[in-house]
Amino acid sequence: MLLTVTLNTALDITYRVPALTPHASHRVEAVTERAGGKGLNVARVLAALGHETVVTGFAGGTTGAVLRELLAELPPTDALIPVAGATRRTIAVVDATSGDTTQLNEPGPVISPAEWEAFLASYAELLTGAEAVALCGSLPPGVPVGAYGRLVRQARTAGVPVLLDTSGEPLRRGIAARPDLVKPNADELAQLTGSREPLRATRDARRRGARTVVASLGADGMLAATPDGNWQATPPARFPGNPTGAGDSAVAGLLSGLVEQLPWPQRLARAVALSAATVQAPTAGEFHRKTYEDLLPQVLVDALAQAG
Repeated sequence: MLLTVTLNTALDITYRVPALTPHASHRVEAVTERAGGKGLNVARVLAALGHETVVTGFAGGTTGAVLRELLAELPPTDALIPVAGATRRTIAVVDATSGDTTQLNEPGPVISPAEWEAFLASYAELLTGAEAVALCGSLPPGVPVGAYGRLVRQARTAGVPVLLDTSGEPLRRGIAARPDLVKPNADELAQLTGSREPLRATRDARRRGARTVVASLGADGMLAATPDGNWQATPPARFPGNPTGAGDSAVAGLLSGLVEQLPWPQRLARAVALSAATVQAPTAGEFHRKTYEDLLPQVLVDALAQAG
């Protein structure tokens, strides 16, 4: 079983409009709702790849109830902890003319100390049956900023490989706990290390505690600094569409590749192909399967110099 943790789950609402114009009223052509948050997106892709997956985190209020109803229709198993506060909403407005997406993210419910302790107890129990765990996304108010560091250490103590995908101070604290893998994007990596040069920044992030660092470079693919070498994986072309959730699909590719013990070039190729196929899907947590299957053998993976 693969475990994904989404402490700040969300009800993802997507509006599609003919064109998005500031300071104007808009007629919405289509609305979709999805159970969201980074770890839930990861779990849906993992399930589509054939892996048994359990999702945990927090859900509460009316939006939390809707999220759990939507989640019940999907393969990932729901192990979310109920809370008194209302699960946040994220609003994505897709401009049909340009293809661009404008995102509005609410902060999330305030988590009480008792609710946090209930999560920690459930997490410890879930780790006993997990092959690997992904810790994903932002922290809701009330959760300690060092939460991911604690969860990484718990996973390591349980002998469960752990992937961390977050940003800012939670990433800084979490990476010091020595996760097996972190997956920042270029901006998050620069904020962590102070360097905009991707290979230098990934190596610096490894020195801060992560066993492996895989940096998302957007349309330019992914860069990995691992104990076994350094690689860059590049898609064969740039793909138009909605990039929301592309990084989450990459996490699913990396986590599935880890438990399947794929060589690093194959893991990176899978992650890049899934990410590109998600850009062409209508909503986060989904990918265009034919695009993925067509792209996978076309992803170029180059070995990079080890020293430096």
